[in-house]
Amino acid sequence: MAIEFNHTIVGSRDKRAGAHQLAELLGRPEPTSYGPFAVVQLDNNVNLDFIEHDGDIASAHYAFLITEDDFDAVRGRLDDRGIPYFADPGHRESGINTNDGGRGLYWENVDGHNLEVITRPYGG
Repeated sequence: MAIEFNHTIVGSRDKRAGAHQLAELLGRPEPTSYGPFAVVQLDNNVNLDFIEHDGDIASAHYAFLITEDDFDAVRGRLDDRGIPYFADPGHRESGINTNDGGRGLYWENVDGHNLEVITRPYGG
């Protein structure tokens, strides 16, 4: 039996806003609805299912492996929207990193989740 990652639930104050922002920044189709979720679909059949929470939301980390061209597009969208991005997960160094011969950057989404895009897998 093959085991594949299928989906995860992303806590959000406003599921539509959180899902829309991520889909827009990653250049994905508009989120769909499934039950109580706003769903962002990725190319490898993995979904991020945004659900609304009252109160505090525990910050989580979500990393996306993307192409060099997609990296440039994501970086441009972040710049266009004035969203700061960082070279490190602690958000101490502005800009991008060149870990493992690729490029990567981190930003905080509308709910405080730490999002990352990389062009090479770690250890690659």
